[in-house]
Amino acid sequence: MRNDIAPATRVFEDIAAFRAVEGELLGVGDWFEVSQQRIDDFADATEDWQWIHVDVERSKAGPYGAPIAHGFLTLSLIPRLGGDIFRVDGPRMAINYGLNKVRFPHPVTAGSRVRAVATLVEVTDVPAGVQAVVRYTIEIEGADKPACVAETVRVLVP
Repeated sequence: MRNDIAPATRVFEDIAAFRAVEGELLGVGDWFEVSQQRIDDFADATEDWQWIHVDVERSKAGPYGAPIAHGFLTLSLIPRLGGDIFRVDGPRMAINYGLNKVRFPHPVTAGSRVRAVATLVEVTDVPAGVQAVVRYTIEIEGADKPACVAETVRVLVP
């Protein structure tokens, strides 16, 4: 877990300025609590009510001592967790193209705080503009392993 960077929004004036930092750390986001209510709401939205997520009493006796967030809930928080890390001015729009890699090395127990660390992995030209691969590492406060590591792919349309 990185403790040497304070959260702040990094602003790139255009795509060229963004491309110039390929391979660099973009920044670290703010801490965000993953509440049991959020876990329950995600379970309702996805109809994934596995006991390890929603049964608080049973989960206390389970392998993690508490309910855990769905891995896909943690993944779906990337826009929220990464939204204040950086911004690229200039493009008319940014389109979510997909994901290259996703891993869930450590569970997020209800009530834990998480944050995103973003690194610009690659920027390539595509017919619509540029394709940017950003690796998000979702850290858990006090944990040695991250909750999620995912490479997101976006197309920035000038």
